[in-house]
Amino acid sequence: MTILATIIVLGVLIFVHELGHFAAAKAVGVEVQRFSIGLGPKVLSFKRGETEYALSAIPLGGYVKMGGMADEVMEKVEGGATGEERRPGPRDFDAKPLWARAFVISAGVIMNMIFAFVVYTFVFAHWGFPQLDTARLGYVQGDLLPEGARALTTLAPGTHFSRVGGLDVKNWGDVADGFVHAAPGPLQVETQDPAASVEITVPADATERLHIAQSLGPWIDASVGGVTPGGPADKGGIEAGDRLVAVDGIEVHNWYDFRALVAARPKQSVEITLERDGRELIRPVTLDSGKENRPDGSTVEVGRIGIEAPLDPISYRPISFGEAVVSGYRETTAVTGLIFGFLRQLVTGGISPRSMGSIVTIGEASGSAARAGLDSFLRFMALFSVNLAVLNLLPIPVLDGGHLLFLGIEAVRGRPLSVEQRLRWSNVGFLIVMAIMLWALSNDFLRLFGL
Repeated sequence: MTILATIIVLGVLIFVHELGHFAAAKAVGVEVQRFSIGLGPKVLSFKRGETEYALSAIPLGGYVKMGGMADEVMEKVEGGATGEERRPGPRDFDAKPLWARAFVISAGVIMNMIFAFVVYTFVFAHWGFPQLDTARLGYVQGDLLPEGARALTTLAPGTHFSRVGGLDVKNWGDVADGFVHAAPGPLQVETQDPAASVEITVPADATERLHIAQSLGPWIDASVGGVTPGGPADKGGIEAGDRLVAVDGIEVHNWYDFRALVAARPKQSVEITLERDGRELIRPVTLDSGKENRPDGSTVEVGRIGIEAPLDPISYRPISFGEAVVSGYRETTAVTGLIFGFLRQLVTGGISPRSMGSIVTIGEASGSAARAGLDSFLRFMALFSVNLAVLNLLPIPVLDGGHLLFLGIEAVRGRPLSVEQRLRWSNVGFLIVMAIMLWALSNDFLRLFGL
């Protein structure tokens, strides 16, 4: 399952990315000599028109070889160099205007983003909007509540909602809908475990009603959903599935308790008490630190442990196609922001470089997503497509972002960099990319051996 899922993810997304370059090159009249999925020696190939279509031996990339594109480094990496003399022509890549070359270079990234948007939209349209399959309260953020809804702060974490106004509650989506769509005026909220009844006044303003829903969080168990490779928890021997009991002897009841105690201890050594297979264990962990934004715009240093929250079962609420399109766009932009945020924290030291992974990590994630179901697998493909797009935008020569950087320099100078300059910088970029790949691969192997 893992191997097959990895082949599908890499194959489809590489094809989508290179198809973007191919289609854009054809659209602006650039000669396309080869369209290859995979790098290195050809395994299978056929020719149609001027273009050779190939499947190559190394399934870690692909390329579109265009006539007159002076990029000797990538030709060697991709197996595209022929050593033959070639006369410049009007259909050469370098002969096209700046806008056309920028369009061709950026088309792979654009195609990956479009693919993610389409897949997210399809998942929302086919399955519906995902919502946590729980009606249990995790926390109440009182400062978000309008004046008439402050009575909700009397509800204790762990309480189960049973009814919000006239709506019977079956999952967390019902809880949110009950407040957002309630009519202005008095609203009765009923709970069980413990049984209680709270009356609030619903404001007429839609934004304030939304604030009521946003002030409430669903219950999340204090357990380990996943561990960041190379992070503090991984180094401390904490494993997925462990139940979190205490931090420095302070008992935790849910995920929010645990997160708050960790956040208050940046760079400190702490003792994490946990349960595994019926046994209570204590694991010493030295926390990392990172920056967290506050509502007032300031930032604060917080502790980081590298543990992901557990994933609770979800159910789907049917939505219209128009809502699916909007949700697909929002999901695509949200994931893009998360990936840029990860890269920013990686550069600033907020996240350990040991958290980077290579093909092994991709394979594990692909297999896990496939085992979770087709909807999860498609969502993972969409997420990885955005990830591929963002990484290709990095301004490193040999990546799309590096080529766009060269074009930007040309736009400013009024003339392109010489072939020798581009080759020199491409060699540097190639070394950087190889170093990153080796570092990520070494992280995977160290993690596999528990180091």
